[in-house]
Amino acid sequence: MSASNRQWRWAAVVMVAAGLLAGCGGDSEQPRPTPVGNVVQPGAPGEPSRKLTAREVAEIEHAKHTKADVRFMQDMIHHHGQAILMTKWVPRRTTSRDIRLMARRMQLSQETEIEQIEGWLKARGVEPRDPNDHGGHDHGSGEDLPPGMLTSRQLGRLYNADGRRFDRLFLRYMTFHHLGALTMVQELREAGGGAETEIGVFTNHVEADQGIEIARMRELYGDLR
Repeated sequence: MSASNRQWRWAAVVMVAAGLLAGCGGDSEQPRPTPVGNVVQPGAPGEPSRKLTAREVAEIEHAKHTKADVRFMQDMIHHHGQAILMTKWVPRRTTSRDIRLMARRMQLSQETEIEQIEGWLKARGVEPRDPNDHGGHDHGSGEDLPPGMLTSRQLGRLYNADGRRFDRLFLRYMTFHHLGALTMVQELREAGGGAETEIGVFTNHVEADQGIEIARMRELYGDLR
């Protein structure tokens, strides 16, 4: 299954849940069977929807997390931690109200997502990584960093900038950072991860939210030219 088809497949999870809830209603003590024939998978762009088989529904409902899922979530904590650090530099360095407001939204959003990731990991018996723990990565060379992570030199360049120079660097670096998060999602799916329901919902949210922010940052960067 391609990455795009796997992504669209998870929209059927909502319909599965709705079918299960509907089966719990009424006064009868006997549980109603899940209407498998009515579980529909929305098609990818340009493709028609289709009904899922009983086997496909069961796979969605019982998918387990993988080692790739755990590694992805651990790395995403680190990834979000760097983004939060960058947003904290914005208020004293930017000249743009729009950038200030956007950075504040990013900070709050990614802090919330770190809490969600930590809860997911703890529920599966995994100790979450400290967002500020680099895990032995070489920030100077950029080797072995998760996609989109800045090196120590790039972080230093951003930290020492101000005014419009800071604005340009922040927008350029944060766009690169967000694109890295999208790459992480893609690599997770290619590794066979992302099938568990909670992971599927989380990765879809990352794609949607960061995709919107990338578009906004490119717009703001164009206004600075």
